[in-house]
Amino acid sequence: MRITDIREVAVPLKSSLRNAVFDFSEMTTSVVAVLTDQVRDGRPVVGYSFNSTGRYACGAQMRDRFIPRILNAPPDSLLDASGANIDPARVLAAMMQREKPGGHTERSVAIGTIEVAVWDAVAKIERKPLHRVLAERYSGGTVLEKIPCYVGGGWYEPGKGIPELLDEIRMKFGQGYDVMKIKVGGAPLEEDIRRVEAALELVGDSKRLAVDANAGFDRDRSLAYAKAFGRYQLKWFEEPTDPLDYALLSEFSGTYGAAIGTGENLFSTQDIENLIRFGGLQPARDFIQIDVPQSYGIVQFARTLEMMKRHGWDRSRVFPHGGNQMTLHVVGGFGLGGCEAYPGVFGAFAGFADDAQVEAGWLRLPDRPGIGFEAQDALYAIMKAMG
Repeated sequence: MRITDIREVAVPLKSSLRNAVFDFSEMTTSVVAVLTDQVRDGRPVVGYSFNSTGRYACGAQMRDRFIPRILNAPPDSLLDASGANIDPARVLAAMMQREKPGGHTERSVAIGTIEVAVWDAVAKIERKPLHRVLAERYSGGTVLEKIPCYVGGGWYEPGKGIPELLDEIRMKFGQGYDVMKIKVGGAPLEEDIRRVEAALELVGDSKRLAVDANAGFDRDRSLAYAKAFGRYQLKWFEEPTDPLDYALLSEFSGTYGAAIGTGENLFSTQDIENLIRFGGLQPARDFIQIDVPQSYGIVQFARTLEMMKRHGWDRSRVFPHGGNQMTLHVVGGFGLGGCEAYPGVFGAFAGFADDAQVEAGWLRLPDRPGIGFEAQDALYAIMKAMG
């Protein structure tokens, strides 16, 4: 068997939302299709993915370097030991040829997006949902039926005040979620305090509310929020500092004294290791939020988990970034702490299968082969047109 072609298209998210740092008005994402010569149910197997949300389309790197390296490799060199399926680790190695160490963001998103599409094809060839394939390879065969799922929201929008924020929280909880994350930092501290206190009064339990500053604070503002918000003992305070300022994060951690969530803007195993070495995080308290398709993909994510284990971090402390089906399968396959969701936020790229339902904060894992994009009508229409 062999990979016959790999295709990419850039698609705009068409979102008017903003957080503490930027708006999404120009945001695009790369959609990838990996075509194979395998036939299932009368059709060639095609693996799909997209590069999550929050990083721009990266088709130039794919077309200039990574796709040609895969297509020019001897087909047998990309297969597993049985010769009956693709080996994603070998595909990753082929893409990493002649790449200089460091500079991860320039290539990690492009590589990870292709690699996850390969996994979709692998699972379809095996006629299994991806989470089951991952559980068999990385979790001792432990297959889960459902996983915890929290919802993100609380964006800053024109005309949206505290009453509208509370209406949004009520709506999300009415949809079955029992933990919600809202934005902070896009308003003055005093206003954010009022927003959070109103939300806490509504949800009734501080562990049902998290906040996200999207890495938008300098030192003065970071520590001001740490002093003001520590008393709330929230589920977590996400991205309170620049992603690479480990010294400031450590200072924030010491001042804040409660759970922190971070890691979505780090894209390599080494960066995550530096984060847990120098960022002042505690493995029994804090959370790591890697975005897997943006971080070289699933094979490298498994290596990152092994590194974290050596440092005393349990998989339950990992809540990957990305409210989509790719993240859903990764959480289920590796037995991680939980999955996020952003229903109705990023158009066709948000959410799970069209028939997915969250119940009391839990989301049932799908049984469709592969990732299951075929059950998202709007998204699959984009993907199907590629091959």
